[in-house]
Amino acid sequence: MAQGIALAHLGRYSESEKYLAEAENLAETNQPALLGEVALRKGTLGLLRDDLTEAQREYLRALKSARDLHDSYLEAACLSNLGLIATNQEHYDESIEWNRQALVTSQANGARGATAVILGNMGWGYVKLGDYDKALALFQRADKESGETGSLSAQVDWKINIGSVYLALGNYDSAESSYQSALRIAQRLGDDSAKSECFENLALVSLARGQVDSAQSYNEKAAPLVRAHSDAVVSSIVSGRIQALKKNYGDAGKIFQSVIGDTDAPASLRWEAQSRLAGVYASEGKRTAADREFRRAIGTIASARTEVKHEELRLAFLSNAIAFYNDYIDLLIAQGRAEEALQVAEVSRAQTLAEGLGLGSKILFPIPNFQPRLIAERSRATLLFYWLGEKQSYVWVVSDSGVTLFTLPPAFEIEPLIKSYRGALLGPRDVIETSNAQGIKLYDTLVGPAQKLIAPGSRVLIFPDAGLYGLNFETLLNPKPKLHYWIEDAVVAYANSLVLLAASANQTPARAKKLLLVGNPISPSAEFPDLPQAGTEMADVERYFAAPERTVLSRQQATASAYLESKPVQYSFIHFVAHGTASRASPLDSAVILSKQGDSYKLYARDIVTQPLHANLVTISACHGTGERTYSGEGLVGLTWAFLRAGAHGVIAALWEVNDNSTPELMDDLYAEIQKGSAPDAALHHAKLKLLNSGTVYQKPFYWAPFEIYLGH
Repeated sequence: MAQGIALAHLGRYSESEKYLAEAENLAETNQPALLGEVALRKGTLGLLRDDLTEAQREYLRALKSARDLHDSYLEAACLSNLGLIATNQEHYDESIEWNRQALVTSQANGARGATAVILGNMGWGYVKLGDYDKALALFQRADKESGETGSLSAQVDWKINIGSVYLALGNYDSAESSYQSALRIAQRLGDDSAKSECFENLALVSLARGQVDSAQSYNEKAAPLVRAHSDAVVSSIVSGRIQALKKNYGDAGKIFQSVIGDTDAPASLRWEAQSRLAGVYASEGKRTAADREFRRAIGTIASARTEVKHEELRLAFLSNAIAFYNDYIDLLIAQGRAEEALQVAEVSRAQTLAEGLGLGSKILFPIPNFQPRLIAERSRATLLFYWLGEKQSYVWVVSDSGVTLFTLPPAFEIEPLIKSYRGALLGPRDVIETSNAQGIKLYDTLVGPAQKLIAPGSRVLIFPDAGLYGLNFETLLNPKPKLHYWIEDAVVAYANSLVLLAASANQTPARAKKLLLVGNPISPSAEFPDLPQAGTEMADVERYFAAPERTVLSRQQATASAYLESKPVQYSFIHFVAHGTASRASPLDSAVILSKQGDSYKLYARDIVTQPLHANLVTISACHGTGERTYSGEGLVGLTWAFLRAGAHGVIAALWEVNDNSTPELMDDLYAEIQKGSAPDAALHHAKLKLLNSGTVYQKPFYWAPFEIYLGH
């Protein structure tokens, strides 16, 4: 067995196969308990000779043996190797699940070296799925474990991966520092392969900074050291980018075409080559060819995404590809093709949400029967569709009369303003009293260009992007004719996707007024104390519905299982009065906090999506209902997303912590207006204005602005 695996690592596969076959025969005769160990080595032989089907079969045999014998060390090795196979097959969600199981077993064994490898392998899976926060944390843990056990070669890998995450996040200084640290260790070890990878990644940092000569120098240092095929593909793409920046378009095009034609190249590198080739054609003025390659890139991205089976992992997928959508949008706008650019932006939006609602055809490009003006007409609203880009941003203003495009500053100028202004909204001073400069600047930047196209008092639907998801547009400060909040000029609601909105406009709202009211739970722990005004809010909401048309789950009845078993699909209104939590690391672990039933007291977002809804309105009268994690294309993911994904037509939820005293008053006014026949967004607008004009402390945005309404399908 030892001889066989040594030969496998030396690349002498036929000899290895003979030794391992002999080992298997000996084990069957004399030592059956070692059959699993032999199968593990046979799996590694298959992996080394790129026979993934054979490798997987042998690893599964070894895993069964390990579990039959309760051999946790063998089990951990099998699980991590199955994760490696899934990674090689580009099935990254499966890889993460195999490695998650391996991690539990490895940690129980106290095997720190193996634990570090598994952590790193999981991190790589998250990188490929675009979830950089999780990836970075896992790589840092792996680096720490390897450092404490003295495994320098492993540290090289983790530091390279840490650098790659920083590069993807645009933190070039941290990326360079991590790569240089890895390079120093690789040079000490004399590891040519690792040195090559470090040089190549340093070339990518130089390209990101626009330092062409530096990039070429690093690429030339890497070239003689490259061994792995995927590394050679990366080197080719770097070479192509360098030639493109030097305006050697013919050479650049040939390099990118060679990558596209390489069927063994990973999908992510093929779609990058397609997008880069499109950029070359655009620079040469070859409009048709550029269009063709960008569309091929979008097709490659879509095909790769369909291979990801787990919904939560699909949420992060576009983080790896959104830059290429941005390049195509910039090209189309530069050519005066604003409506086509809007369609490219739309095709990136809410894909996971649309698929879950049975609208999977949305991800096709071009989008069939795409008519944004008709969507605006049916919605009786002006639509503001935003795209925050690296070089410049855009807003498409869509009304029944046409589509108008305005160019905005780049994301790096807008997002710091949002962060600063949100901090001011949560602070002690009233932003209108201080004439907050960020609030005025954001209005002038985001709404000002479209102001003349929006009739006073009309309905406006916002389609945010990136950091805009964390901004309540109603709080923006319009300086004319005198300083005031934009909420006084428009009825504002939010949506994720034009296609989803079109589906909503084609549906008739439920006529029956049937309420499911869940809340005022018994405190499950000191972390979530009783809400003093929850009973008042429950009573206020309840009185707007006749007794036969309402179901109330309160105190000990307000449990997660009670909601899930209530057949929520039958209700037109669902209202929660409880604490809420938002998970940034795992958004579908966001939850409504209810009464304990056994050890459980959380209604998780991941469980909410399993119960279909037809509700006109779901109201989450809780803190952080919108979520804290924004995904490229998908937006904020948390409780709001989960209820929309389940089928709700509209969801009211909070961006930040809500006040226990003002919220019952706002909700009472909300339902009073709905009772009069107002649409939910108009009713919420009226309730907010009542607080704003109350002449009390509740006039501050902190009290009325956390709640926003999100429209689904």
